[in-house]
Amino acid sequence: MKKSLMLGFAGMLFVSASASAISINGQAGEDYTNLGFGMGTETTGLAVSGNWMHNDDDGDVAGLGLGLNIPLGPLLATVGGKGVYTNPNDGDEGYAAAVGGGLQWPIGDSIRLFGEYYYSPDSLSSGIDSYEEANAGARLTIMRPLSIEAGYRYLNLAGKDGNRDNAIADGPYVGVNASF
Repeated sequence: MKKSLMLGFAGMLFVSASASAISINGQAGEDYTNLGFGMGTETTGLAVSGNWMHNDDDGDVAGLGLGLNIPLGPLLATVGGKGVYTNPNDGDEGYAAAVGGGLQWPIGDSIRLFGEYYYSPDSLSSGIDSYEEANAGARLTIMRPLSIEAGYRYLNLAGKDGNRDNAIADGPYVGVNASF
């Protein structure tokens, strides 16, 4: 029974992945950079995403996420989680298992508004007290596959054991995205 259930889930993942677009993106803020990829992030069904973010003063974060995209009228809602590797400059490296989600609102064929939030408490992380990430912005498709985006990103690693907080990202950014 367990084996057939696992094979069914794996089959759904491969079917969903085979019909999904793959995207790569990069963003730059005043004090941070972010590089990412996604598969199925703009369509209904399973979505996989990953990123690496760097801040010279506060450290690095790398994550891998799995979400389920659900249509809600004109919106596309995502619920899911992320496994995150944390390496703050002031504190111990570790991990976080964050849960959260987001909303996307396509306006016409070329504009998309989006927002997301993920959180991990102390009980689901190591080396930090908590992990908190929020992102909101707009994406303008210039011509398929290229788009530009602008937004605001916040990512904080709350200090533990007397270590200070490390705000990997806290400010506006601009970026580019390519979807294939």
